[in-house]
Amino acid sequence: MPRAIGGTVTYDGHYTVHTFYSSGSFTANEDIIAEVLVVAGGAGGASDHGGGGGAGGLLYDLEFSISTGSMMATVGEGGAGSTNNVEKGGSGLNSTFSTLTAVGGGGGGCDNEKAGADGGCGGGGCPQNGAGGAGTLGQGFAGGAAEEGLDYRGGGGGGNSEVGGLAHVDGGDGGDGTAYIISSYSVYYAGGGGGGGFDEIGGEGGIGGGGDGGSGVLSLNEPGYDGTANTGGGGGGGGGTAVGGAGGSGIIIIRYLTVGFLLNPIWFL
Repeated sequence: MPRAIGGTVTYDGHYTVHTFYSSGSFTANEDIIAEVLVVAGGAGGASDHGGGGGAGGLLYDLEFSISTGSMMATVGEGGAGSTNNVEKGGSGLNSTFSTLTAVGGGGGGCDNEKAGADGGCGGGGCPQNGAGGAGTLGQGFAGGAAEEGLDYRGGGGGGNSEVGGLAHVDGGDGGDGTAYIISSYSVYYAGGGGGGGFDEIGGEGGIGGGGDGGSGVLSLNEPGYDGTANTGGGGGGGGGTAVGGAGGSGIIIIRYLTVGFLLNPIWFL
């Protein structure tokens, strides 16, 4: 009998890996000490040269205790990109596993509500003088502000490893996420979305699935790019008068020894 069932199961040497790309049930057939990564859904970027969406909050535990029994692994969806200048980008949804709850990213600020929304990682502010939303302690950083006097570019959404970029010459860059090797190889998660520009270039999405902000150069009106699915990346703000990008969905990964313990030959010397 396997030690646990649920999600997409792969093997990495002596380890079993359960990956939840969407919500599902996880059943432990015995008590397990596992490495667990929980990433919430990223937020949407705002329309009309608005702020980039904040990345989903991220929680990582190298030695998480899982008791025998069944539980839900709930993977948060990404927030919708804003389609007008009176609504912020939609905030991402929380991801939960057992006692771990990663908070969804905060949406990018818009003309009507300039401050980015708070979340796992905060949304970028909207021109002009929109503050970045706050991140959640231990899960992510704040969004970047849109500085006063810079009327036409949004701040970048916050990422798991750094604050979103200020709107300055162009739209603010999204904050970078963090890399983990829980799924056999190194993958970055939870990068913030770039801010949109009106007559400027949009900011770059943060490493870890953040969508680029749209460009408004020469009236391009480029929509914000979506955050990457199953990374918790934030969506980019729309360029010119275009719509914002949607946030990427979250992910849950559980990794543990395939057998309860491994015998080390040195113990018998």
